[in-house]
Amino acid sequence: MIGASLFFVSLLSLAAASPAARPNFVVHEKRDAVPSSFAKVGPAPSSATIPLRIGLFSNNFPGLEETLYAVSTPGSAQYGQHLTLEEAKAFMEPTAESLAAVTAWLDSHDLKATVASPYGEWLTVDVPVSKANEMLDANYETFTHIDTGKQIIRTLSYSLPAELHAHIEAMHPTTGFGKPLTAGRQPVVTASDRPAFNSSIHSDAVPSSCASTVTPACLQAMYGIPTTLATQKSNSIAVAGFIEQFAQTKDLTAFLQRFRTDLPSSTTFALRTFDNGKNTQSASQAGIEANLDIEYTVGIASGVPITFVSGGETFSDGALEGFLDIINNLSQLSTVPQVLTTSYGEDEPDQTAATFTKLCNAYAAYGTRGGSILFASGDGGVAGGQSQSCSNFIVAFPSGCPFLTSVGAVSGIPPSETAASFSSGGFSRVFTQPSYQTTAVKTYLTALGSTNSGKFTPTGRAFPDVSAQGVDYEIVSGGTLEGVSGTSCSSPMFASVIGLVNDRLIAAGKAPLGFLNPFLYANPGMFNDVTLGHNTGCNTNGFPARAGWDPVTGLGTPNFAAILAAAMSA
Repeated sequence: MIGASLFFVSLLSLAAASPAARPNFVVHEKRDAVPSSFAKVGPAPSSATIPLRIGLFSNNFPGLEETLYAVSTPGSAQYGQHLTLEEAKAFMEPTAESLAAVTAWLDSHDLKATVASPYGEWLTVDVPVSKANEMLDANYETFTHIDTGKQIIRTLSYSLPAELHAHIEAMHPTTGFGKPLTAGRQPVVTASDRPAFNSSIHSDAVPSSCASTVTPACLQAMYGIPTTLATQKSNSIAVAGFIEQFAQTKDLTAFLQRFRTDLPSSTTFALRTFDNGKNTQSASQAGIEANLDIEYTVGIASGVPITFVSGGETFSDGALEGFLDIINNLSQLSTVPQVLTTSYGEDEPDQTAATFTKLCNAYAAYGTRGGSILFASGDGGVAGGQSQSCSNFIVAFPSGCPFLTSVGAVSGIPPSETAASFSSGGFSRVFTQPSYQTTAVKTYLTALGSTNSGKFTPTGRAFPDVSAQGVDYEIVSGGTLEGVSGTSCSSPMFASVIGLVNDRLIAAGKAPLGFLNPFLYANPGMFNDVTLGHNTGCNTNGFPARAGWDPVTGLGTPNFAAILAAAMSA
């Protein structure tokens, strides 16, 4: 299931054996009802093949998490001492006992698996539905995603032999109903939604046009982002690409000629593919999301090497598989890209807690190796990654993972930036609140009082962590100018800031920032605090922006000079 660029290691050949007597099954995961966005069709064809992913427990994830915080927290004796691939693998790989137990179980069903991750904790094996029902005591059925008509095969419950529960942490596809992967929407923004430009409180350095149209020059002026070329070729930013979104070199050239005349118009990006991905070059196949992400990394992170990492459509459905495949693909490298930005997502309830945890653990391992993972927080306000009908607040996926940095959206010009109403934020129902943010979140919740009480889990991991401009970006796509909005604008922009800071750190002989959050929350003065506006959804006004951290704009928007100074002294 992982693309050809990921090194597959075949397991020991499994000898054919007769199925053992019916084991003592114990339910591993179950779902009480079919999600409202899906309709049941009927039993899945018995001969259909399920590309089953088996996630084994890592032998010492608590040790890896402890190491992550040690190398990521300013003041720690280990700060910046990131791990090698082999050092991370020593924590993440399964035990020999787990591998042997699962191998024996697959052997009893005449199945042969392959290792599908650089740390060895994920196995893949193709299983007929009839066999999956037997070995998992499941009832796989076909379901249709109502909005798109896409069909998936899932079960509402599955079990494992009792002796395997200590070895298998997660399985997919089982009870997770991930929606077809989509890019962030581009909401229409009217003049009344934008803060007015007031020349009496805004610096002359920021053109008044930036209040209605955002360009690289606007972002550089607002946040003090330098135009000086980066110098360190070992530094890099990876841009995630999915669902046949192709980044066009001709569009990038046109974008630079119009908005970054100081950069050579020949400046481009590298391409890396996984899952048989590609990057077709034609105006008719230009991807708005892909072009946005590339143009505002190449166009802001002046001279930092950029790689577009394009995934194919070989995974069966949903964000989980694509996110697993891209992080496994990059994690196999001896040196991971120092920044990975992703502008895609869905909703936390669509996934299972076990599979989400395994994905989140992979992000933690990436952080120990010096990589910063940034995700757009989502464009549904408190109604999830995409706005939808709801009574209780919906958490966007995967922003609820504590080992990544979630980026929300604002509009307007500092110091009058205002939260974008679509900017997703809230509190995870899967992950508890990490210590790096408890003080900031407690201050906010105390001020919030009883507003929307019962609609969210105040003890969960809170997001977003930071924010940036996310309304009315100018891009070139398919040869024409386009205006786009969304947190998918904010994430690549903030990633560019981190990429430039890393360039200066590496040039000074220092380590890149790696996992950002402990550093960010320890230095709230690095941000332009956003106290205006709120997000919306679920027939509410969502969360209001307030002084300090809030679940719509996070800690605020970047001040490049302040972030660089804090990074240099960390």
